[in-house]
Amino acid sequence: MSDPLPLPPVPEPFRLPFHYGALHQIGIDWLVEPEPVRELLAKHHPDLTAAAFEDGRALVSVNYQLYFAQYAFGGGVTQEIELNVIAFPTAERGRLPRLDYAQYAQGWDQTKLLGIARMHVVCDNPFAIRAGRELYAEPKYPGWFEVGLPSLNGPAGETWDVRCKAASLGPGDTLEQDAAPLLDVTARLDGLTAVAANSAPVTGYGTDQEGRLLAGPMNLYQPYRWYDLSAAAHSGRTRLHVHAPDSDLGRDVRALLGDEAPSAAGAWTCQSPPVAAHNRPYYLPAGPRS
Repeated sequence: MSDPLPLPPVPEPFRLPFHYGALHQIGIDWLVEPEPVRELLAKHHPDLTAAAFEDGRALVSVNYQLYFAQYAFGGGVTQEIELNVIAFPTAERGRLPRLDYAQYAQGWDQTKLLGIARMHVVCDNPFAIRAGRELYAEPKYPGWFEVGLPSLNGPAGETWDVRCKAASLGPGDTLEQDAAPLLDVTARLDGLTAVAANSAPVTGYGTDQEGRLLAGPMNLYQPYRWYDLSAAAHSGRTRLHVHAPDSDLGRDVRALLGDEAPSAAGAWTCQSPPVAAHNRPYYLPAGPRS
């Protein structure tokens, strides 16, 4: 029996686990031809194997997150978008159950070995970029976002519209926005019935600079909402458009999904419930005036 592995270091000033104050997230899943996925996965994460679903197809996922965190010095808001491949540690192949996509999406893999192998993570918070790189070996780099999201403080509906644009890190770890768009993602989920999905903890995989494979589980304290988009009638519900096809992100998206992304197999969302509400004001009757 091999000796137990040491835990990865947690450099200052970080503390783990990282606690989210609120999280709003959407993921879109595509079943695709496996060979380009295997090639890209071998390049980024050689100790992982792409999961196989219906007809041997691989699963590619794009997910957007908007989250709040409270720190000792105050609060921070972060947005990011990930390009992921659903994969597992090759050495653990014998522990995996045989699942189709719908079963996986609803959380039937209780081993949680089927996780997200991160190919790209674009983020608008320099502190979160550093944390992702140093703690979880995420391929994380700067970008910024313009979004339209379902909100109790906005028009009713279940449409998510995310526009990701380029950025760079400036002096003092500041974010310098670029006008160049990278990627647009849209999901119109209005009128669809969601299924509660017990998917968490979600295992996120990273490979550090020494080639060591890391696994970082993320708990979610409520079910995801999963939307089955496999029916032909739902083929136009999602859209992914690459604006920068010659960027690293653009090339990898096109390698995995083609020039035009196929119909999505499903989408999943979560939105933190509100914790307080500031109600509508009302007039008071005027009293006597002196």
